[in-house]
Amino acid sequence: MTSTQERVARYFCGREVARKFAFSRIWGDELDAVFSDVAPYYDLASNVASLGSCKTWRQKFVNGVEIRPGDEVLDLCAGTNAVGIGPLQREPAARVRALDRSRAMQAVGGQIARARGFEIESHIGDAHRLPFPDASFDIVTLQWASRHLRVVEAFSEVRRVLKPGGSFYHCDMLRPENRIVQALYSAYLKACVSATALIFRSGPAAWSCRDTFVLAVEMFYTSRELSELLAHLGFTEISNEDAVGGVMAVHSAHKPGAHKPGAHNPGAHKPGAHKPGARQR
Repeated sequence: MTSTQERVARYFCGREVARKFAFSRIWGDELDAVFSDVAPYYDLASNVASLGSCKTWRQKFVNGVEIRPGDEVLDLCAGTNAVGIGPLQREPAARVRALDRSRAMQAVGGQIARARGFEIESHIGDAHRLPFPDASFDIVTLQWASRHLRVVEAFSEVRRVLKPGGSFYHCDMLRPENRIVQALYSAYLKACVSATALIFRSGPAAWSCRDTFVLAVEMFYTSRELSELLAHLGFTEISNEDAVGGVMAVHSAHKPGAHKPGAHNPGAHKPGAHKPGARQR
């Protein structure tokens, strides 16, 4: 390992240790209680809290997934299957499996999928220990969840279960690089989370975690850091599309190997273009 690689590894290790220390409590059973509480109105509440941008970015995310007939797709942290339904609408001959830790969210998701004429195979499990053999999937999708995960572990599992040349599509709220934007964004999130919890009469579990949800964004990665992390974990052809101010982004990456015919990734990220830690909090 070169000195640069060692520095990158130390940086991400340190960040992940800090995140684990801050969120170990909520990453336990409390998160399950929160999602059991909000499952019946989760999608509507997300759209209200984001002023509609959640739905817009979900559609942008789904539209960017390159899918072919017969593709094996894993929607990770699938929630109510809002993402998993998208590939099936575009390619009914694909097979989509969903994994989430919340039975309540997947119960709602199963009902939504069946109501639209789709069947998504549901798995209840841990994103850090995927219950699938190596090289099982052509595509893995992950949206609105990474800030609540041990990212290095989860992304390493994604790479393991992807087939050579398989594609990983990711979207989440991120930490803006600009400190002023970051401060304004945090204030906005605190107000939105509280207002949404009040409007939808959230239970005690959701109320108790509202500050933690904002902190999860504040301690997460910037878009450039996330690209560097993907490169560090061995993904290639990494590209990203950021929202204004870097408050969220869509990333795509590939596991090295044989590529899908016609696959194209014009915005490929070049490892080394960004030095992790340059804008540490």
